[in-house]
Amino acid sequence: MKAVPSFATLLQRFFTERLMQQRQASPHTISAYRDTFRLVLKFVSKRLRKPPDRIAFEDIDAPLIGAFLNDLQKSRNITTRSRNARLAAIRSFFNFAAFEMPSRSSQIQRVLAIPTKRYVRAQIGYLTRQEVDALLTAPSQKTWAGRRDHALLLVTVQTGVRLSEVTGLRREDVSLGAGAHISITGKGRKERRTPLTKQSVAVLKSWLREPVRGNSDMLFPNARGGRLSADGMAYILAKHLAVARQTCPSLNRKRVTPHVLRHTSAMDLLEAGVDTSMIALWLGHESVETTQVYLTASLALKEKILAKTTPHAGRPGCYRPDDKLLGFLNSL
Repeated sequence: MKAVPSFATLLQRFFTERLMQQRQASPHTISAYRDTFRLVLKFVSKRLRKPPDRIAFEDIDAPLIGAFLNDLQKSRNITTRSRNARLAAIRSFFNFAAFEMPSRSSQIQRVLAIPTKRYVRAQIGYLTRQEVDALLTAPSQKTWAGRRDHALLLVTVQTGVRLSEVTGLRREDVSLGAGAHISITGKGRKERRTPLTKQSVAVLKSWLREPVRGNSDMLFPNARGGRLSADGMAYILAKHLAVARQTCPSLNRKRVTPHVLRHTSAMDLLEAGVDTSMIALWLGHESVETTQVYLTASLALKEKILAKTTPHAGRPGCYRPDDKLLGFLNSL
């Protein structure tokens, strides 16, 4: 008879066998799932007064997971979207457990039945051409870091690459000859090639002539020559936004993240008349439906649609104040 694995053993196998070997999940996915279960173990350990390695699988039932998710939103003030992402990681583990521990199927099904929360989907943020120009002129071309930052921001906003994709680019991923492009390994380990404009080619040619720092072949390395971190990218963007906002006040009203630069690239393509199916290929989206969000955000596109319609008849009215005596009575 097959021995029932402990919770600790099952969790370790979930990461090593399911995520790393079978699914070959990306480092980003593994770290996100890891952080989720760190939080789960801390919460359960505190709630049940057990050290993490003494927690049993049957301890983690649907009510406890529900309490954990509620605690995240109250104590950590996370968004509903982040709450749903944590639940997705937990569901993935329990789906794995369903095959390993069929005797606990009732408990597992109750956890899998925990619903995601619905939330208001805010319209995506993106930059106008004037705002992009202000951002690209902010880095000083007199320093190594400034030239790197200018090339980094230009490639990001022109190609629409994700944060993890642009920080993971290597010098060998760039082709600047005929049909200039960058080769990207995106979500789900899907590879794609994204063409470069003449301006991006010129900037990258100049950047690639810079002396290589350290032993790394990263295209946009940090000061020590290693891979630029997500925090490093956020710092670079915030630094140059502070300069750009001095000449472009409209940036003060916007929250700009690396993903906003990706949205900006998509909106440029959409407003240039590119079909959403082509934009999905450009961005490396799994489904065209993901790209539909840009249609709702484009005011310029909606104005073009409105211009093609026949306006409804209507005429402005003229305000006439009430009789003074009636006005007095109405105000009582």
